[in-house]
Amino acid sequence: MAYQVIDGVRVWGKPDEGALAQARTCASHGNVIQALLMADHHKGYSQPIGGVVAYDGQISPSGVGYDIGCGNKAVRTNLQAADLMPRIGQVMDLIAKRVSFGIGRANSEKVDHELFDDPDWSVYLAVGRQERDKLKALAREQLGTVGSGNHYVDLFEEAGTGRLWIGNHFGSRGFGHKTASGFLNLAAGREFLGRAPGESMDQPPVLLDMGSELGDMYYRAMKLAGRYAYAGRDYVIRQVLSLLGAEAELEVHNHHNYAWKERYHGREAIVVRKGATPSAPGQLGFIGGSMGDISVIVRGKETEENRDAFYSTVHGAGRIMSRTQAAGKMNWKTRSRSGGQISPEQMQAAVRSFGVELRGAGTDESPFVYRKLQEVLDAHADTIDVLHVLKPIGACMAGADEFDPYKD
Repeated sequence: MAYQVIDGVRVWGKPDEGALAQARTCASHGNVIQALLMADHHKGYSQPIGGVVAYDGQISPSGVGYDIGCGNKAVRTNLQAADLMPRIGQVMDLIAKRVSFGIGRANSEKVDHELFDDPDWSVYLAVGRQERDKLKALAREQLGTVGSGNHYVDLFEEAGTGRLWIGNHFGSRGFGHKTASGFLNLAAGREFLGRAPGESMDQPPVLLDMGSELGDMYYRAMKLAGRYAYAGRDYVIRQVLSLLGAEAELEVHNHHNYAWKERYHGREAIVVRKGATPSAPGQLGFIGGSMGDISVIVRGKETEENRDAFYSTVHGAGRIMSRTQAAGKMNWKTRSRSGGQISPEQMQAAVRSFGVELRGAGTDESPFVYRKLQEVLDAHADTIDVLHVLKPIGACMAGADEFDPYKD
């Protein structure tokens, strides 16, 4: 087996002590069946990113995290990347102009969607009609916006075929963040939209019994936020296809901040994945690297190790440098940073050398802050097959001075 077991936690790749300590804490609270760390793991809020915890009859809002339903979508188009290269700069300018990136942005084109008639909006009536109406209005405004942080819209060239792919990464935006905050507030006896006190990154997980009223409400709200995240990624992909005059021939779409009801050895488990991609046998996944690295389309294997992984794999390359280490501390009065280890010039040189046309992004998202994707894929070689290797040719993110509270 490619993993090791440390204090009962199954660990793929090189253990990060901070993330491992968080995983140990998760493993020691609640009805835990198994705690695991994927090879891209690093510290997160309460449950580490790249962390998976399977519970018996419980769900963890802190484990799913603030960006409920964050995930990736990729489509293979009917175009060749080479045909786009002579005008790649113009294309990326157009994507940056038409797609809404940044903090708290509302979509310039109001999007109607059947999701807003979903019966699960009734969950929020239990905490107040005003709260439900505020969340619904925010969700309407932000559907199809990408946000900032590590969220992106990229264009790729497939190795071997030259086919053009479009990929994106973001989640449920302000709606998901306020839903997560609201249920964490309720679990602590506070008002749903109340201001939460400062909490430690290393605090124990917040757990709700699935059979309780609050647990059932959260599960329904989480699923609604997940459907919302899917709808947003679908909308943005359609936007880019329209801009390019292209059609999608293959779609790959998955969450990596979510909780699923699954069965293992005849037993139901609630599997909470934070920054971890589901990899059931035959299931496709899109795993993104940095803007100076490959991304891949993978398929889950039917192996003993994949079962041991609770059918989970990496969601990206994994950070090796924090945002503050890379970009420095932000002075919000002057909107400038100081003390960062990576300069804008270093970042731009690295991205240019990889042949990527970049719009937006700060040094905290530079290739230097991430592992090489192949390293973490190798650690999971017995659980997934790599079907398509994608090289980025264009990357679009929010501006360098944006901070996104909704990121995973």
